[in-house]
Amino acid sequence: MFRSLKPPFLRRVKVGPSLAKIPLDALLTLSVLRRALSCRYDAVHSHEEAGLIGATLALLLRIPHLYDMHSSLPQQLSNFSFSRSRSMKRLFLEIERFMIRRSRVVVVICPALQETVLAIEPHAHTVVIENAPGSTGDRATPAEAAAVRCAHGLAAETPLVVYTGTFEAYQGLDMLFGAMASVVGVRPDARLVLAGGQPDQIEQARAQARASGVEAATVFAGERPAAQIPAYLLAADVLVSPRSRGTNTPLKIYQYLRSGRPIVATRLVTHTQVLSDGAHSAPARKRSGAQGPPRATEPGFGAEPRRRTKRSGAQGPPRATPGSPRRGLSAVGWCEPGFGAPPRPRTSRDAQDRPLQLYDVRRSGDGAIVR
Repeated sequence: MFRSLKPPFLRRVKVGPSLAKIPLDALLTLSVLRRALSCRYDAVHSHEEAGLIGATLALLLRIPHLYDMHSSLPQQLSNFSFSRSRSMKRLFLEIERFMIRRSRVVVVICPALQETVLAIEPHAHTVVIENAPGSTGDRATPAEAAAVRCAHGLAAETPLVVYTGTFEAYQGLDMLFGAMASVVGVRPDARLVLAGGQPDQIEQARAQARASGVEAATVFAGERPAAQIPAYLLAADVLVSPRSRGTNTPLKIYQYLRSGRPIVATRLVTHTQVLSDGAHSAPARKRSGAQGPPRATEPGFGAEPRRRTKRSGAQGPPRATPGSPRRGLSAVGWCEPGFGAPPRPRTSRDAQDRPLQLYDVRRSGDGAIVR
């Protein structure tokens, strides 16, 4: 692994599109060119917007490009409320088309993204590898779940709704607070815990909760270490995903399903491509979120729904992980000589003595790496 330089003036890079990523990508491009001149590679594997660098490099070196697509770039502009500029959206769309059309294979994380790829290039080779974080071993104990409730001053019998994830505009937190107002109207002892968000985002969300009249019933836990998330999920009676727009599946859904807790989610393709109808997903309307969680207001809150969701959840996540290693190998296999467009000439000795050299281009949270 080779790590590129990090700009000294950058301390944090936020999720989604940001101007801070421009100098990071510029330094990544320099590192990529240096590696390309010093070593011989058989293929380039790039991720998200680094696909522009990877596809261009692969074109110059006349080698295959494998594009790892976790989201649609034009869609990110609206999902993160970054820009409403039509010119910028057209630019991002053209970049996305270039990356897809210049790729030997495109790895996507959900069926909706596969449809996006095929709409741009009907003959594209795609592989769906659902991005399910963690494993069945990432389970919390009842004692850890009890500790979460204790840390936030919640009794064991308090009806608890839990949300985990970012506080970006597309997550639909305003709708969640509106729905929580209906829950509290029937169950005044119910509480909502949100694990995530930057300090400025939390203050904005707190103002939204106050406007909905549920500030007193809402606990902002802030960003939590990944290792603590299973305990928060186990502590919950109901898990929520109120996403209001977008098509890629939220990573939290796989963790939610694994926890066995009932889930309330908006009826959008971002959820329904993974959740079955048994998950009781709710329409994604501005103030109709209150129609989603009425079961949380009924007697037996968190008991009967939990057993029902375990059964419906069992139909969801197993398909996300078992085939992934095989699909990943098939994606790399498509970059082997002999598949699709003719690769650059290789000798028989190359094929016998040298394994496939895969050039991975991506940006980490605090810098960029190539390997």
